Amino acid sequence: MQEIVKNNFLEAARLAGEFCTGENIEKILLAGEMMSQALENGHQLISCGNGGSLCDAAHFAEELTARFRKNRRALKAVAITDPAYITCVGNDFGFDKVFSRYIEAYGSAGDVLLGISTSGDSPNVVNAAIEAKSRGMKVVALTGKNGGKLSELCDVELRAPQSEFSDRVQEIHIKVIHTLCQLIESQLRLD
Repeated sequence: MQEIVKNNFLEAARLAGEFCTGENIEKILLAGEMMSQALENGHQLISCGNGGSLCDAAHFAEELTARFRKNRRALKAVAITDPAYITCVGNDFGFDKVFSRYIEAYGSAGDVLLGISTSGDSPNVVNAAIEAKSRGMKVVALTGKNGGKLSELCDVELRAPQSEFSDRVQEIHIKVIHTLCQLIESQLRLD
């Protein structure tokens, strides 16, 4: 049992080390700048994902609307998590449309979508990215594996290193999310 614990942390550290390259650092900086600029210009950040990625999308939005590391004004960030909305659209239009319909209703040019999919191929996240691009929004994607369809639809892709299990991908994603929150807090005038 001790080996399970030890190996979990060692593998997570190894993958984090693999991810922390100059290219990924530049991409995170670009995504943070893109998001900060959108907020500075009065636009919003919209996030979405499925399962654990939905929890990460919600975590991202609450860190910005509430606080991350310092007290400051609330920032315009929302995650598509309302179960009544999701089940209504899922029932009426299909699960593949639950995020794109929201973008159709609330997304505007200048907003930024954070789409999270450990495979990069979640149809509802892919459809959200397509809808966002059609509205003049920027798209930041957190992916894994080979990046999937999302890799071709986003302005910035942050792809976790190849791993057999999605929990390792999600561990990279949450570190990226926290780093983006810290960048946004450090780049904006937040009085």
